Amino acid sequence: MNIISNPILPGFNPDPSILRVGDDFYIATSTFEWYPGVQIHHSRDLKHWRLVARPLAQATQLDMRGAPDSCGVWAPDLSYADGRFWLIFTDVKRYGVTTVNGAKGASLRDFPNYVVHCDQIDGNWSEAVHLNSSGFDPALFHDDDGRSWMLNMLWDHRPGRGRFAGIQIQQFDRTAQALVGEPHLIFKGTDLGFTEGPHIYKRDGWYHLLVAEGGTGWDHAVVMARSRDLLGPYDVHPDGPVLTAAGRREGPITRAGHGDLVELKDGSPWLAYLCGRPVPGKERCILGRETAIQPMRWHDDGWLRTLDGDARPVETPQAPDLPSIPWPQDDWDGRFDRDFLPLEFQWLRTPLPERLFSLSERPGFLRLYGRETVGSHFEQALVARRLEHRRFTATTCVDFSPRCFQQAAGLILYYNSTKYYYLNISVEGEARELQLMIASPLLAEGVTMETVGRLPNGPIELRADVDGDVLIFSWRAEGDTNWHILPQRLDATILSDEVTCPGLPNFTGTFVGMACQDLSGMAMPADFSWFIYEGGEGTCAPVD
Repeated sequence: MNIISNPILPGFNPDPSILRVGDDFYIATSTFEWYPGVQIHHSRDLKHWRLVARPLAQATQLDMRGAPDSCGVWAPDLSYADGRFWLIFTDVKRYGVTTVNGAKGASLRDFPNYVVHCDQIDGNWSEAVHLNSSGFDPALFHDDDGRSWMLNMLWDHRPGRGRFAGIQIQQFDRTAQALVGEPHLIFKGTDLGFTEGPHIYKRDGWYHLLVAEGGTGWDHAVVMARSRDLLGPYDVHPDGPVLTAAGRREGPITRAGHGDLVELKDGSPWLAYLCGRPVPGKERCILGRETAIQPMRWHDDGWLRTLDGDARPVETPQAPDLPSIPWPQDDWDGRFDRDFLPLEFQWLRTPLPERLFSLSERPGFLRLYGRETVGSHFEQALVARRLEHRRFTATTCVDFSPRCFQQAAGLILYYNSTKYYYLNISVEGEARELQLMIASPLLAEGVTMETVGRLPNGPIELRADVDGDVLIFSWRAEGDTNWHILPQRLDATILSDEVTCPGLPNFTGTFVGMACQDLSGMAMPADFSWFIYEGGEGTCAPVD
């Protein structure tokens, strides 16, 4: 039986926008504060996907230095018109706290929306053009009369208001790359609230509006409404949500919502949507919000429904009747003996990666230049990749000779500036030592540091093993056969949306990678010779 295993994009890949151009399917997902911005995956059968582009890679397109955690690039929308790809996105600059001492005040947030375009999905995209800042989750709708329209949710910052004021639309001039005319509020949402993530589709003379509602947690949902007139009024789907996992906090697919539709050549609709997979027995998703997909059906009454009509997400839907086209596997062996960074890696916020790392300064190594503290919102030397498995092993080898206690480098599991585990090499007096740094909202101190022990001279291998909710670190000198296992059994689930400081956004997922700090400002480098990530049931904890 030819089935699709959800999620199709495992690990932090939220807010999918799906597009078909001929025989090719593309999905764009949010990247928030991680650089370069926006992930675009490619498939020809809806089952096998590969990462082909991160289009926002220049300072003229995206600069997130100073952006708070979980800000940056929200909900990109990918479309195609005039023989070119269009990408529209929000670059969130501020996420204002809505309450102080329990009292609601003004929620002042900055949501500039931009558009870029390119003739090729993996080409050099245009400079970003600012369109508006009235709310987030922008999308483009290209009508069959040749006109294009921009949608976004409308943010109401005033005290006592609902914040999520509905969906507005305004005409977009593709030639001028500018909005024209006046915006129109076309949909105020349903009682589920948190109306966001709009998309419009035209079918049989109806304009179908799809939105996300219920918040991005356990009650998330895909909701639809329709109208004969683009500007409304819109009637809500008689069944309620089109897709939701509300009421489910365990199981293979939860938190289902924020979707987008694509039609196959035969006209059959498929819905891509975000979801979460909690660690068994825990209501925490350390992989963040992922992307799933399943077939839908237009019924005789003109409304969209799941195949069973139950509005529930499906873990293993039947694959479409398309030729199976798997992609070749990347043969990278984990060594940094190439002149470019492997595509799975990203860094934080800055469009100036040459200030963070180099693959040429010491050939065969990834050199990280010690920069600001772990969790800095400006210039942090941290290069990492997404977790894609709930059981995995990550190992690296670092050559680092710190001269003072302000310098450190090592292996990190990072969610954001308030949640991470960091096994690092530093120095105390004349001796190098291994330290464990932990940041968690559950700690009274916020961040703790513990000395593990002294280290021998030479390169050091560092290892992290995660099995469900347990994280174990270990280390050894390069060339040794035995691992020195740290005694702590650490709680991996703090690296999730669900563990948070009050009032702070948590919309991303956990990364594992390499980091280097030099708080003296001297940019002391650390050289990493390799990094290996192994996920799946075959991994296991190290043994003595």
